[in-house]
Amino acid sequence: MPGRQGAGLTYRDAGVDIDAGDALVEQIKGHVRRTRRPEVLTGLGGFAGLCALPTRYKEPLLVSCTDGVGTKLKLAFLTGRHDTVGIDLVAMNVNDLVVCGGEPLFFLDYFASGKLEVGVAERVISGIADGCQAAGCALLGGETAELPGFYADGEYDLAGFCVGVVEKSRHIDGRNIRAGDRLLGLASSGFHSNGYSLVRKVFLEQMGLSLDATPAGLGEPLGQALLRPTKIYVRAMRALADADLLRGAAHITGGGLVDNPTRMLPEDARLKLQLRLGSWDVPPVFELLARGGGVAPEEMRRTFNMGLGMLICVPADRVAEATTLLERAGEQVFAVGQVAPADGPDAPRGDATDFEEKLVTNWLSGTGIVPMCRPQEVSSSRYTGDVTPKNASTLELLNENG
Repeated sequence: MPGRQGAGLTYRDAGVDIDAGDALVEQIKGHVRRTRRPEVLTGLGGFAGLCALPTRYKEPLLVSCTDGVGTKLKLAFLTGRHDTVGIDLVAMNVNDLVVCGGEPLFFLDYFASGKLEVGVAERVISGIADGCQAAGCALLGGETAELPGFYADGEYDLAGFCVGVVEKSRHIDGRNIRAGDRLLGLASSGFHSNGYSLVRKVFLEQMGLSLDATPAGLGEPLGQALLRPTKIYVRAMRALADADLLRGAAHITGGGLVDNPTRMLPEDARLKLQLRLGSWDVPPVFELLARGGGVAPEEMRRTFNMGLGMLICVPADRVAEATTLLERAGEQVFAVGQVAPADGPDAPRGDATDFEEKLVTNWLSGTGIVPMCRPQEVSSSRYTGDVTPKNASTLELLNENG
């Protein structure tokens, strides 16, 4: 658009509105304030944020991570709901950070769009502040980038960065994991923030569903189910770490139940993780996608969390204590497996029949993981995947007598 007659072009003429950026900073100051920690030394407006280390740490190690929300953002654009994806952004970072026993300290965000819509950006950042409050970390600062011509109208992208701290002598690296330890799973809230390219392909393109529709068996509008924020597990994980109950953990993100669990093990561990299919509740939205898209069980497991957002390893003799702490932190907990020697015999077979019966029951009742296979396939051979060929660790997904 040409500039005003008698005046040269301005930055606004080129598509960048500095005044809108300033207005956004004013609108989000309250959100930033409610996340403040005592260690934070600066407010908004400086070139950098300052944060001291908590004084209770004697040998502090810094823990850092970065992540985004991915194409789940497309659903925010379609629905006009922008207040939850900020929670996803924080969750995807802090859930990675806490698996090593870390305490999130502060968070930084990057918000980029072709044209800055102050109201939309404010709702996104309010969600980021909500996530920071849930995780106990400060929203220390961020960057708002207006990039004309770079993004489609009405769209934006997000990236997040989190820094935390852990005591050197108490960091979790999986080296205390032993054969016989038990695996607990924490329920997810749905797809979290992974696999949304396939989610959108199946639901919106292949099945042609409306985000306002309530598909049979789902019990809520599809858009509401798909935009439900990623669970933040910081409180629960910190409680376990403080009680010396956390031996290892895996955040179930991209790579699903196949690629993530063995990441809790050191490279030289000669151990395998045995997960029992049917030992946790699989939310109906996963079944809906598997059926509607004809997605194979193996593909589902390697793409999605299948109802388990976090996998935790605890000592066998302290399972009840760990479960109580996790439930007090508001988590739904499932006993889903155990650790075994990589070159040893399979897990005891005493409960295998029970798992098979549960699988069949779930198929008949229309719930659980079995609807991804035909009833007669319940008694097929056990699915075993060696997903870490660089070491001796393996993952076994057990669904029948060994």
